[in-house]
Amino acid sequence: MPPHSESTPEQQEPPARTQLTPTMEDTTLNLGNGGLTDDDFLMVDVDEVESPPVVTPAAIEQQPPPPPAPPASSLPAPKPDSPEQEEEEDAPVEIKQETKSEIKLEDLFDGMDSDSDDEFSGKNNNKNLVTGQVPPSSPGPAAPPAGGSNPDLLRAFYQLLFPWRHYFQWLNHSPTPTPDFKFREFSLWLPGGVVFRFQSYATLDLLRKDVFKHLPERIEIGPVYTANPRDRKTFRHSSAFKPVAKELCFDIDLTDYDDVRTCCDKANICKKCWQFITMAIKVLGVALREDFGYEHVMWVYSGRRGAHAWVCDRKARNLDDHKRKAIGNYFSVVKGGEKTGKRVNVRRPLHPHLARSLDILKEHFLTDVLEAQDPWREEDRAEKLLQLLPDVKLRQALKEKWEANPGRSSVVKWGDIDSVAKTMGSVNTKDLLEAKQDIVLEYTYPRLDILVTEQKTHLLKSPFVVHPGTGRVCVPIDTNDLDGFDPLDVPTIGGLVNEIDASGGSLVKKEADGDEDKKGAEWERTSMKPYIDQFRGFVHGLLREEREFVRVKREREEEGGGLDF
Repeated sequence: MPPHSESTPEQQEPPARTQLTPTMEDTTLNLGNGGLTDDDFLMVDVDEVESPPVVTPAAIEQQPPPPPAPPASSLPAPKPDSPEQEEEEDAPVEIKQETKSEIKLEDLFDGMDSDSDDEFSGKNNNKNLVTGQVPPSSPGPAAPPAGGSNPDLLRAFYQLLFPWRHYFQWLNHSPTPTPDFKFREFSLWLPGGVVFRFQSYATLDLLRKDVFKHLPERIEIGPVYTANPRDRKTFRHSSAFKPVAKELCFDIDLTDYDDVRTCCDKANICKKCWQFITMAIKVLGVALREDFGYEHVMWVYSGRRGAHAWVCDRKARNLDDHKRKAIGNYFSVVKGGEKTGKRVNVRRPLHPHLARSLDILKEHFLTDVLEAQDPWREEDRAEKLLQLLPDVKLRQALKEKWEANPGRSSVVKWGDIDSVAKTMGSVNTKDLLEAKQDIVLEYTYPRLDILVTEQKTHLLKSPFVVHPGTGRVCVPIDTNDLDGFDPLDVPTIGGLVNEIDASGGSLVKKEADGDEDKKGAEWERTSMKPYIDQFRGFVHGLLREEREFVRVKREREEEGGGLDF
């Protein structure tokens, strides 16, 4: 249970504030004034880490281990009893969205996980799921589509612009193949709606050749298993095939903010509502760094209306699902659906994480919510605000004032709360302050797809793929310049091909060239360059830490080997 939950009295609370009953002036929230070489890196092994906290990141490490795995008798047999069963098992099946909060072992072999894009969500029933080896050919559309699904554009993109070498090092944690890459699950979404799960590749070259051959519209990344995912059906016992590592991931989608944003809804976005993603990155970024000690966090644009975080630190990759769920709960502040009434109920005094988050969010609340979104101008939306206030008489007085003066902006209505309360004189100022803090959190705090964080087996869209609906590339987001990131201005697959043509590049000549280093000059002459440079720097920092881990581990082994017991 998160540190801000009201039902955990046994947990240690932060020091109480010296002033618990503020004056009327205190109820007004202060909203402000508006190179390394490949040879430098070695293969590394997976280690074990301590548990993360529930109350605070330091306390999560004391949690009990997860319950034991189900007995081997509950696992499916490695081989079908008849040819008919085998044919049925390998046939395409309908994808259904996984809604269970816990994963059973048999669920590792069937079903589909995806992010929240509509055209790829489990809500679509026209997608076919196939597991195992990709066939020599796969169905495709009758006519070449435009944008991110055009096979000619995809071929040029994968061959000329995809950062293959750095992508491999990112997932492999070494320049030479390790189990971190060999036993990693990939999912390929082919044109025509066919999805292939449990694909794995011993080398980067095999992955690249498969992608060049089938030109997937989308690539998803899963966990690292104890064995080759393609061979999963040959194992009868759970200990022989299970997920052992995966980056700790977070998924934020703007559709989860449809009850607070007024500029757009559903899959539509603009620079105004993108500020909700900016707020989320700021809050999660500082918490992951200061509360959990993670250093290697990469944020990636989803290609349409969201962002994904990949926490790549070794201790994050090795977390089991029990600890991942604890971290997810740590960030579960806004709960329930749009029609559940008050969605934020946190304990007082505020947990340090929430107090820090309010400091980050209060200025955004004024400029990006009250001014840009104006969420309470309409009468029905203003009624929601009134229901979040604790004093019945205050609610009635505000309602009468707003009905007598229609068209008041959200900024003015927010100020009316304090002015009317001061006039009445009977409002509990402490309760009012806490209610206003909860309102700020409800309208600005990150809203997560919690299953993406909790489950190692949950697949997530790969960085640098092209969104088939928008044609935009899923590029990394520079957290040092969040305000400068515009999701509508990222490179598109069609624009990138035009940039290559304009720079004098030859698509036909380069397609026949298998040397990636030579083709690297192509992306350097396009708008992909700053994003790939950023990714390359991120990967080098991660590999530097992996090399240091290997060095320290080797020194400890050598020192221990000299002891005579």
